[in-house]
Amino acid sequence: MKMNKERIRTYSWENPEEIAEKAMNLSGYDFLKAMFEDKVAVPPILQTLNFTISEFNKGNIVFEFTPQEYHYNPIGSVHGGVITTILDSAIGCSLHSTLPKNTAYTTLEIKLNFLKKITEKTGVLKTNTKIIHSGKSTALVESDLIDESGNTYAHAVSTCMVFNLKK
Repeated sequence: MKMNKERIRTYSWENPEEIAEKAMNLSGYDFLKAMFEDKVAVPPILQTLNFTISEFNKGNIVFEFTPQEYHYNPIGSVHGGVITTILDSAIGCSLHSTLPKNTAYTTLEIKLNFLKKITEKTGVLKTNTKIIHSGKSTALVESDLIDESGNTYAHAVSTCMVFNLKK
């Protein structure tokens, strides 16, 4: 017997190409500060997964989310891809907040440790990010996903490539 209790979630977003264009004209810090102050729209992935930027500090942009059932995998917990996405976002934006105008980054690799099951009962989770090394061409960054009591649910370490956009 198939039980269907359909749930509907509706959300909207702004054109990501326009967001990226604004990023090209500002330092990473100024661009992310404008986003934090709602002067620039957040990228669609934040709307899709219902992530927010809750704190803005140079080198540590704090993301948070409250786990919901639309984040779930087939076995009733938050999908590892959602956890990876929030940590990758925190790592990337934290690094980006330190970069000058016309400089960008991309994730070369990311390694995660999932330490505790995450469900709707877990409550609000936040990232805490630390830049370990930031050079001319690479950066090493780590981030934890923690609850309000400081318990760690996941830990990520990422190598990012840093590059100049001017030709």
